[in-house]
Amino acid sequence: MSHRIRADLHLHTCYSMDCAMTLEQIIDRCLVVGINCLAITDHNTIEGALRMREIAPFKVIVGEEVLTTSGEIIGLFLNHHIPSGLSPEETISRIKSQGGLVCIPHPYDAMRLSASRDSLFESLMPQVDIVEVFNARSLLPSSTDKAWQLAQKYGKPASAGSDAHSPQEIGNAFVEMPHFDDKEGFIASLEQGKITGNRSNPTVHFHSTWARLRKRLF
Repeated sequence: MSHRIRADLHLHTCYSMDCAMTLEQIIDRCLVVGINCLAITDHNTIEGALRMREIAPFKVIVGEEVLTTSGEIIGLFLNHHIPSGLSPEETISRIKSQGGLVCIPHPYDAMRLSASRDSLFESLMPQVDIVEVFNARSLLPSSTDKAWQLAQKYGKPASAGSDAHSPQEIGNAFVEMPHFDDKEGFIASLEQGKITGNRSNPTVHFHSTWARLRKRLF
């Protein structure tokens, strides 16, 4: 058993409104590409993450990508679903009240919603645990540079994820990090992590657009 794991810390399943990937497809792909830890971060639900934790042959972190009134915030190590449409402050409060960790996904990505305006960060960052500094779906390198600067400015651990909505994206970004057993161990491990990533081909956005459309139609 390796002393380090390869963790893709931002990933969606068919429980997200814009993703068609089954849990079995995800597991199969992870075994092929060597990912042995996942944070399942479906949009506004933890159902898929809870199910995945039951069936996956590797470590699964139950997460949720929550749409707030000012962009998206990820909760990790959750036990209960958090509804969308709350303020960032209330969303963070609900993550913390169940012992979860707060992660800001794809900050400064101009193409997507994120709770990432500088003025907002000044008030939120004391409550934030992790900054996602590399998201394989972020098209502009400048957004990654700014995310790194943000994490360093506030002394926050850095995470990375593929943000996969299709099997071929899984593992496009991951953190190679020491094994951990719990939430506290995860943070300590993340601080020793090495981020590896390649930007996904922009055409991957077609998968999520088509999945969203198909779910609305059918």
